[in-house]
Amino acid sequence: MKRRDFLRNALPAGVLLPSLVGGFSFRAFSAESGIMRSLMLPVTETDHVFVIIQLNGGNDGLNMVVPIENFANYVNARSNIYIPENKVLALNGKAGLHPAMTGLYSMYSEGQLKVVQSVGYPQPSFSHFRATDIWMSASDSATVVDSGWAGRYLNYEYPNFPNGYPNASMKDPLAIQIGSSTSLTSQGPAVNMAISISSTSNFYNLLNGIQDPAPDTPAGKELKYVRLVAQQTQAYASVIKDAATKVPQQATYPTNNSLGDQLKIVARLIKGGLQTRVYMVNYGGFDTHSLQVNSNDATTGNHANLLKNVSDAIKAFQDDLKFLGVDERVVGMTFSEFGRRIKSNGSTGTDHGSAAPLFVFGKNVLGGVLGDTPVIPVNATVNDNVPFQYDFRSVYATILSNWLCVNDLDLQQVMLKNFQVLPLVNAAACKKAVNLSGDLLVSNYPNPFSTSTIITFKTAGGHTLIQIIDTTGKVITNLTDQDYTAGNYTVVFDGSSLPAGVYYARLQNMAVQQVRPMIKVR
Repeated sequence: MKRRDFLRNALPAGVLLPSLVGGFSFRAFSAESGIMRSLMLPVTETDHVFVIIQLNGGNDGLNMVVPIENFANYVNARSNIYIPENKVLALNGKAGLHPAMTGLYSMYSEGQLKVVQSVGYPQPSFSHFRATDIWMSASDSATVVDSGWAGRYLNYEYPNFPNGYPNASMKDPLAIQIGSSTSLTSQGPAVNMAISISSTSNFYNLLNGIQDPAPDTPAGKELKYVRLVAQQTQAYASVIKDAATKVPQQATYPTNNSLGDQLKIVARLIKGGLQTRVYMVNYGGFDTHSLQVNSNDATTGNHANLLKNVSDAIKAFQDDLKFLGVDERVVGMTFSEFGRRIKSNGSTGTDHGSAAPLFVFGKNVLGGVLGDTPVIPVNATVNDNVPFQYDFRSVYATILSNWLCVNDLDLQQVMLKNFQVLPLVNAAACKKAVNLSGDLLVSNYPNPFSTSTIITFKTAGGHTLIQIIDTTGKVITNLTDQDYTAGNYTVVFDGSSLPAGVYYARLQNMAVQQVRPMIKVR
């Protein structure tokens, strides 16, 4: 039986919150109780940050990462928009970057850029809205999922949110999205796990204590009141402001570049000390059905301007992270909801396609090109697409496992199924730790269990207590309560007499405590 099916069918209605702990629902406890304080500790101890850059509209990957290896067929398919080979910024002899992307090219040369070829998924959607939902939810194309992959991750890390947050363990926003409203990416099982800064100007207004002017009308006065209430109830505004004011100086960013403006804020907040795990920014205009290039020079035009802005913004961001001394902690990724067709259209543009390359960048990225150069048919038709080599969810799974340090046992719960881990980032930089001790201190197998389960625990020595607690917070039994020498131990919990449900194994070893959820099935 699937865990989610068990939770829906086996547990009584009306007693569970829809928030999850590692994929499991549980009751709300008083924030003052010991179990609640333990549950609100982040599952993994890491200071790593992940920055997501969304390129809205469906970016043309074949003109961004040009297939030098199959150049003749590429020219034949795109005779009115192709990038001349002598202008391409060659990467590995098989592919190269658009000539406008000099910033990312220099990062590639420094080993700080990974180009992942042909990223997509089976049965692609060519709808902007549906394709975006698929990328944000990490669902199969035929399945609608109401939560986002990052939202599920943050829900796993910070159970029971928003109840009891902010708190002493996590006083900062879990995720921040800049430049638009909160998206499906950060949607948890119950609530959105992110806060949104709708524009860069609103961020600086926050720092300066300025509100956008409201009209002097009855509706305007109501608007002022709503804003006042919102400002009073936004517990995170002050911590964002405090973090930003700690960073008086940053590296130079390009002017008239809205993506750079957003990333500048992200760098400032990271340096300012926010514990926020995920940031998301976006940059639009990639729906290039027509006038993608200038007719007299295909290296210039609308798409070239977009790619230049993306490249310049990311390079400035990386330089700023280094200037601020936090580049070890940050990895970023670009994505777009789909690529474009292999063959260009008659309007010097491209139409909705499927797979496309994406970039992963940062000091801890394993630089280079991953994957084969896309194969271009000799006589491409208007229906030909780049087939995907890598499922985009493998990229997410890799970031979660090797950068955000999600435990392997829980990764599949966050990603909904198992995906391969790719050579994208330095996995050695990720200490897979739980609690402030740096270790997973208590676990059980099997989980779910039907009658009994073996609980494994690690003690640093001294007095050690293992308790079993139900969802009301009641201690069912103390499995062990004695002094130990340092080491790993096991004890069997017989739950055959208990009803099906969610239970917790709680370890207390001197001043250290840790709580892990368990599932009992019929």
